Amino acid sequence: MAGVTKNPPRCPWADGDPLLARYHDEEWGVPVATDAAHFERLSLEVFQAGLSWRTILNKRAAFRRAFARFSPKKVAAFKERDIRRLLGDPGIVRHRGKVEATIENARRLLALSKAHGSFARWLESLPPDLKALQAVFRQEFRFMGPEIAKSYLESVGKVPVRHHPRCWRASRGGGNPGA
Repeated sequence: MAGVTKNPPRCPWADGDPLLARYHDEEWGVPVATDAAHFERLSLEVFQAGLSWRTILNKRAAFRRAFARFSPKKVAAFKERDIRRLLGDPGIVRHRGKVEATIENARRLLALSKAHGSFARWLESLPPDLKALQAVFRQEFRFMGPEIAKSYLESVGKVPVRHHPRCWRASRGGGNPGA
């Protein structure tokens, strides 16, 4: 990012790991606009459940290939043969429940997008209250518990992220410091 020193202080979870640092600096808490970008973040959060975020970021390129660059329209059309293909792909997390949820979530995201003009518009129409948002996401999407919903909502900037007080993003308005 422009104006950031080569090794600025970061939140401890991202410090010292180039992959996590890049995600922290460039993506975490940064709003996204396209349905595909929202779908990618939502899907990666589902796959991350029970695993480290580093594992998911390491597999991100494979996820993009396997899930048609996270095109909701393409993924929504996946059939049983695609599920079998995905479950045999060693580059991704091979968990039937998460794979099936991702395909169903593509369909649900498209329905919300169609009804509101875009998924981002639907998201903007929701109240900023975290508990209410978690309930809505649990109702609207599969494999969506409160922590997955919270992580997704933080990821796309719908709810504030909490940066360590010494983190360069906390000092630049990149979230609520002090967590």
